Amino acid sequence: MRFIEQVKRVGASERVRSKRKPALEHLFNPALSHALTRSASVLVFLALALTACSDKRITKANVDEVTEGMAKKQVESILGQPNNIDIKDAVNHTTVYVYRQGKDLVTVVFKDDKVQSKQSTLAE
Repeated sequence: MRFIEQVKRVGASERVRSKRKPALEHLFNPALSHALTRSASVLVFLALALTACSDKRITKANVDEVTEGMAKKQVESILGQPNNIDIKDAVNHTTVYVYRQGKDLVTVVFKDDKVQSKQSTLAE
């Protein structure tokens, strides 16, 4: 008799267990998955749009505005933040700002935080 009662109990618990949803099933909900994918797409688009906006600041006309003796802050207000900053000589306070836009490259050399020289591969 005991064996039969145990079998009945196990059978009843299996029926209850089979009616439950798996613990992670809500994570694989198609509507939720679609919403997450859409949100991620929007974020990627915004990141690319912001990057594109900052790249558009580097034009031949903007580079021409940068003149010898100009302060770093003035250059940053014209060209934006550089892609790379290279400290060439800490003793002589020489710093190089590098701006990259596609295949084009603009370098601005500062000595004592003032523009000493600039080079550009931008075409007119």
